[in-house]
Amino acid sequence: MKKRMLILGATLGMAASGAMAQDSAAAGIAKFREMLADGNPAELFEMKGEELWKQKRGPKKVSLEQCDLGLGPGVVKGAFVQLPKYFADTKRVQDLETRLVTCMETLQGFNAAELMNTPYGKGEMNTITALATWIGGESKGMRFKVSNAHAQEQAMYEVGKRLFFYRAGPHDFSCATCHGADDKRIRLQDLPNLTKNPGDGVGFAAWPAYRISNAQMWPMQKRLNDCYRQQRFPEPKWGSDATIALSVYMGVNANGAESIVPALKR
Repeated sequence: MKKRMLILGATLGMAASGAMAQDSAAAGIAKFREMLADGNPAELFEMKGEELWKQKRGPKKVSLEQCDLGLGPGVVKGAFVQLPKYFADTKRVQDLETRLVTCMETLQGFNAAELMNTPYGKGEMNTITALATWIGGESKGMRFKVSNAHAQEQAMYEVGKRLFFYRAGPHDFSCATCHGADDKRIRLQDLPNLTKNPGDGVGFAAWPAYRISNAQMWPMQKRLNDCYRQQRFPEPKWGSDATIALSVYMGVNANGAESIVPALKR
């Protein structure tokens, strides 16, 4: 009996020690991000994005200053925290990145199919990332209010919810495996519960973000594609309805959270 009690005590002590180590590591990571915040490399992408917004480009040699992101032509501030949403001109629900493609096609004369088939980190995909970073930053500190009023928005929310909980692949993973409950961690990183509002500047309210580990700026489409890669799923096509539906689901769930875009991530 005494031996069992000693083993139990040692086990509880190890568990407590492990929890303390995790808390310490999480605090250390938070401190590291805080130290880098004043010189967040995302600021360079913001500067480039603002320049690209005003620059006359494409076959038509026109700027994007008349692009309608949902609040009227040229209105940027506040637009990010209301996306994705239904747009009457395209008759579909669009997130920020796919909406930018629409504007680049209709205003500047770019080929939308070519834009959407450009690999991350190449050519005009860098343009879209920079634009998304600047536009997101213009709504920093604002609260998310993603619409779920239009029938197509409601349908996308339900599709996104099903995709979020859909388990498959060699590991039988889903988005909910990592982000479907409170108090989960991976590699000492806290995993936000995205089935509800996870809090200010967490989850949906933090992307686009600069990834410190690979020195890359990631918009939400890239973040979702990497989640699918980690689940060992085939990666969705850029701008697919699947990624937009997931964004609608997470965005509506995040309503009320404060945006900290562009954020810093591991």
